[in-house]
Amino acid sequence: MNLRVWQNPWRVMLAVNAAMMIGLFFYKITLRPFVPYIHLLVDYHYGFTKRALIGAIVSLFTDKVPVWLVFALGGAIWLVTLGLFIELFRRTFRFDDTHWPLFVFIAGSPFFLKNFIFSLGHFDIYGCALTIVLLLIPARSVAYVLLAALFSIVLILIHHIFILMYVPTIAAIVVLRFYLVQGVTSRNVAAGVAALATVGILFLAAQFLGTVDVPYDEFLRHLRSRMADPSRTDLLEFGYIWYQPLSKEITDTWARMPSNILGVPVFALLIWLHAPLWQYFARLIDALASELHRRLVIAALVMISAGFFIMFVIVFDYSRWISNWAVCMFLILHAVKKLPASKEVPVIPSDDRRTTTFGWILTLIPRVGIVRPF
Repeated sequence: MNLRVWQNPWRVMLAVNAAMMIGLFFYKITLRPFVPYIHLLVDYHYGFTKRALIGAIVSLFTDKVPVWLVFALGGAIWLVTLGLFIELFRRTFRFDDTHWPLFVFIAGSPFFLKNFIFSLGHFDIYGCALTIVLLLIPARSVAYVLLAALFSIVLILIHHIFILMYVPTIAAIVVLRFYLVQGVTSRNVAAGVAALATVGILFLAAQFLGTVDVPYDEFLRHLRSRMADPSRTDLLEFGYIWYQPLSKEITDTWARMPSNILGVPVFALLIWLHAPLWQYFARLIDALASELHRRLVIAALVMISAGFFIMFVIVFDYSRWISNWAVCMFLILHAVKKLPASKEVPVIPSDDRRTTTFGWILTLIPRVGIVRPF
């Protein structure tokens, strides 16, 4: 048994990744959840408010929000996302020795599940989970388009940044899984246009009409009234977020740019370490049976990447953005794998020394971070 394990080190990498995730969770719960906690306090008490959906749902079940709820909710959605991804990988590929390297490069990537643990309480993972659901369910009728629109609406009500983070990936998956299969009919086009218009209008409302219009002190008093321990006023220091216009966010981002830009070479290195995965992705695209499909996939990748580039310009949580960009690439890879191919595509080799080295390096990197690398 030991000989078999060492002959296939990818199993060992999985075990190391699992242990690292457990350790990350216990480390994370020792930190103060400033931004995640305040999001559980904000609701629709003062009318339509951006970033308030999760807090409003929490308010239906409890009047007082304990700090531990951040980790309970975050841990629960992480476990759900893990289960969804495992099922997605099983359906798209399969769990055997041939596909362990691919699974390790995705599931063990510091961009993905490990970083979601480190950013526990942030809402990025909700976008990932709902996108995976769209990859799992059938896409046989226009109801699929409407469900994707509903998921996008929910995400924007959670946080309007999703319009650039996961909504483009959702749109790409709808095109690849529904429109390329069911065709472009007047009914399908009408549903798509209506969905895009609804999501776009909601985003504009959240961005420009979702700020709180009561005095800041009154807003903080309301948040304190919802805290299980009102003495923890340090957890309210990010309340200004609900008063900050887009112009101020951009100004703050560019003020921090000289120091934050220093992390770009690290991000580039991390992306390069995934080279075997990107090469496999490129082979999948090249093997598509239709030139139209290839062009649409490439256009989707450009669109998704453009959304994240805009995020880089306006908000400075760079480690989160680059991590979620990689996750979106992972998910699109699964969608591309299900498209008709003209030839069989060789998977990531399990016995290549360079590939194994890259796999170990990614396995041993615990996270990417939230703002700066690590």
